[in-house]
Amino acid sequence: MHSVHKLGKSFWYITPVSSTDRPILGMVVGSKKTLMIDAGNSEEHVNYFLEELNKRGISNPDLVVVTHWHWDHIFGLSALSDAVSIASKETKSEMEKLIPFSWSNEAINARVKEGVEIEFCAKAIKEEYKNHRSIKITLPDITIENRAEIDLGGVTCIVQHVGGDHAADSVIVYIKEEKILFLGDCIYPRLYAEKVHYTISETLRVLDLLDTFDAEIYIPSHQQPISKEDFDLEVAMLRTIAKYTEDCNGDQKKIVKKYGDYVKRELTEEELETISHFVDGY
Repeated sequence: MHSVHKLGKSFWYITPVSSTDRPILGMVVGSKKTLMIDAGNSEEHVNYFLEELNKRGISNPDLVVVTHWHWDHIFGLSALSDAVSIASKETKSEMEKLIPFSWSNEAINARVKEGVEIEFCAKAIKEEYKNHRSIKITLPDITIENRAEIDLGGVTCIVQHVGGDHAADSVIVYIKEEKILFLGDCIYPRLYAEKVHYTISETLRVLDLLDTFDAEIYIPSHQQPISKEDFDLEVAMLRTIAKYTEDCNGDQKKIVKKYGDYVKRELTEEELETISHFVDGY
């Protein structure tokens, strides 16, 4: 199940759960205000995090930033009615499209057949909402176009729109004094597509933008927090595979050979999968 941890002086987070696709949720605690990052995949998810923080003397959030429109980051927003919610303009627009949807198994299955929903998400929704399906889409109170800076008292959060293959509406949250960069899902491939994929141009654009932040800890939503050293290795892999995809005109065998020669070892499952995603996006 989950565990709750503290990083630095002001940041708390709850670990992800893969079976129901619960992402990391964060809480930044200032002397004046608290800000939660992402709204979880259900009210239960959010409430569990808040209860655990309350036990540690942390109050419920004054503000909540939603990183992007995917269900696992927004379905718990209805449990945060006392907080002011913030998202990119595009996130609100995408969330509005979900309001008419029914969330019965039949309706979800029909959307998978139509290609509106994907099987991976459908399965996780059914797993998270086994006992009830009372899902209410709650829209954000405030939208930003590009960037916002929020002073919580002794700690500053910079909310920056970055987009990316995974979701064009994605924002990241940089916790300035802690040098923590909350990535959300922005470095993951696009899932809502015929084939899961990365595109060369979007990947490089997002990585260039992330490079402008002076971070020491990076938080991808469905993994564990990683050091700058580990993040740099991930970035180097993505950049190199993107380059070889271009050089080899998307020829998978040639890319595998080139990358294998470059790293001088057998490729890992992650590297082979990443190559496949770039080929499918080429």
